Amino acid sequence: MAAPLVSIENLTVQFRGHRGWSPAVEDVSFDIAEGESLGVVGESGSGKSVTALSILRLHARGSARFASGAIRYDGRDLLQAGEGDLRRLRGRDIAMVFQDPMSSLNPVLTICDQISEPLQLHQGLSRLDARRRAIELLDLVRIPDAARRVDEYPHRLSGGMRQRVMIAIAIACRPRLLIADEPTTALDVTIQAQILDLLLRLRRDNGMGLVLITHDMGVVAETAHRVQVMYAGQMVEEQPTGALFAAPRHPYTAALLDALPERAVGRARLPTIPGVVPGIADRPQGCLFNPRCRYADDLCRAVPPALAGAPDRRVRCHHPLAAP
Repeated sequence: MAAPLVSIENLTVQFRGHRGWSPAVEDVSFDIAEGESLGVVGESGSGKSVTALSILRLHARGSARFASGAIRYDGRDLLQAGEGDLRRLRGRDIAMVFQDPMSSLNPVLTICDQISEPLQLHQGLSRLDARRRAIELLDLVRIPDAARRVDEYPHRLSGGMRQRVMIAIAIACRPRLLIADEPTTALDVTIQAQILDLLLRLRRDNGMGLVLITHDMGVVAETAHRVQVMYAGQMVEEQPTGALFAAPRHPYTAALLDALPERAVGRARLPTIPGVVPGIADRPQGCLFNPRCRYADDLCRAVPPALAGAPDRRVRCHHPLAAP
């Protein structure tokens, strides 16, 4: 079996708070292969974005620390890499599409300037060649009239076009891994479908790995080979997509799927999960999901469960739901 493109091993990330350091991500491990699409799902506050930002070490300086673990790329542990090495890696080998393009794009620079920057930095292109390549990239992400749009400022573009520009910047240097953090959240349904189709086409055509972070289980069903479910900073389940939707093992995963509108046909009310995800400073004892779980017992309330199972079919639960 080929070595994974990126391997995250027992990663724990802590944030500084008024009570000291508290875990935002705890003991997370997963691999992603070249050409694979991995979906990472969970409610807001589950640690999805923290995990993604950790791969490129993009947390604000002094706000986070890596208490344990490793993030390996090409045999190197990125947690031990120097800032110069990380700058050469970001955008060239591993790139990221952020959730809100309006806050990620520089409002005082043209689209051409922002796409050209990684091309000039990582590939040594001249300003003229970088401009030509920027137009090609806007064509690739299907922005109409690219030769004119390349000189626009972000505020002149629609939300869908700004997200396409973010994708163009991310793929400019043909990265081996693309991380997309909620890339369709602020877009209408039609534009969402177009952006997802674009990401999948780019993954297929370029052979890059794709990590798609979302809270939308429907998006994952259509795009991912494998799904990782996160809750309160922990991975609670990992399965191939088809298997997870057919037979979820963790009660949290099952509750997320039960809340899908298409599964609620004929019911008087849409099912919900009571309570909220615990914050980093108010975690319950035992299983972190136990206050919201209908199957919780004394063992769940006292002892944290371990992540167990085959490498691609793992679950963190004392009483996993029955496998088919």
